[in-house]
Amino acid sequence: MARSVWSGVISFGLVSVPVTLHSATREHDVAFHQFEKGTGDRIRYQRVNERTGDEVDYDDIVRGTDIGGGQYVMLESDELASVAPGRSRALDIHAFVDLDDIDPIYYQKTYYLAPGTDETSKTYALLREAMARANRAAIGTLVMRGREYLAAIRPDDDLLVLETMFFADEIRDPHKELGRLPGRVKPRPQELAIAQQLIDSMTARWNPVDYRDSYTDRVNELIDAKSSGAEVVPAEKAPAATNVVDLMDALKRSVDAARQGRSAQRGSAQRGSAQGRSARASGRRPAKKTTGGRPAKETTAERTANKTTGGRPTKKATGARPAQKTAGGRPAQKTTGGRPAKKAASGRPAKKTTGSDVRSMTKPDLQALARRLQVPGRSGMDRAELEKAVTAAQRRSRRAA
Repeated sequence: MARSVWSGVISFGLVSVPVTLHSATREHDVAFHQFEKGTGDRIRYQRVNERTGDEVDYDDIVRGTDIGGGQYVMLESDELASVAPGRSRALDIHAFVDLDDIDPIYYQKTYYLAPGTDETSKTYALLREAMARANRAAIGTLVMRGREYLAAIRPDDDLLVLETMFFADEIRDPHKELGRLPGRVKPRPQELAIAQQLIDSMTARWNPVDYRDSYTDRVNELIDAKSSGAEVVPAEKAPAATNVVDLMDALKRSVDAARQGRSAQRGSAQRGSAQGRSARASGRRPAKKTTGGRPAKETTAERTANKTTGGRPTKKATGARPAQKTAGGRPAQKTTGGRPAKKAASGRPAKKTTGSDVRSMTKPDLQALARRLQVPGRSGMDRAELEKAVTAAQRRSRRAA
């Protein structure tokens, strides 16, 4: 078991949960030493008095801060220690907030929280499940390594995760820091449509293992190559910025390249699948092709066309079955998906969001809808889970109405 970096008690109300804190991440930078060029002599750093050039012992060093005008305020170690926060073992919870309300820019470093003892595992699990169902994060403060931290505790599957956070005044104002932020612009509709097509064609599920620190890999390859006397191949140059005049052409070529790449990934296995052959032989329509088990994404044009039919393909007249009649000889009421269409108070059919409409929404819009429907655990869901949960919540809402 990994060594804990802090241990203490989560305290809220009259409830206390002993926990231990463990680092959740590690960096894998390559460690380098410094040498004088052309020799094997290591470079060492020394603390030197810049006026006399003499080396100074660590015990003779004090800290000072510049207050302007070439003046400094000097502080002794014991003076700093007198105002430092105490060695507290309490993680005091100040409030529970909606997890979706926290801007990720405030997150600093991630830690795992584990139960402090076997006897407290039940209390730990109770807190975790209650927070997950309410989609809440606990905001509190703790003292660690002589410093006070703002922290957010959030549920993550079967554990609690603690995120140390920046305070509000530590977040820089982008409008003051950046001088080239574009104002409100109104792109041409064609440019916006092509850009949306490019985003749609490149949309995929988030899978962190698909990405690697390629720079560190190349550094290790460089070290291996030099140690074995092999030739070193330089990296490719960064691409030039896209000219505004060529933007439309670049967008169109990017969409085509993305579509070709997706088609190549699906391959001929789906086109010649046994399912499709048997369906054609029996006269039935083959099942929709999928990508990784999910329905293939519609293009912007397909979504527009589907809106006129509620997301369903139009039925052919040839071979269509006659409409059922009621006992009175009148045509049966038209249905949607086999059920009578609901009508609003005005007599018009009530508008509802279909599964295809949910699939066509952007993820931020989908998350906003999940928040309005109060879907529990929405912050930890991927897109497919969100679509399913939102659709189920809509059904419940319609039944309640």
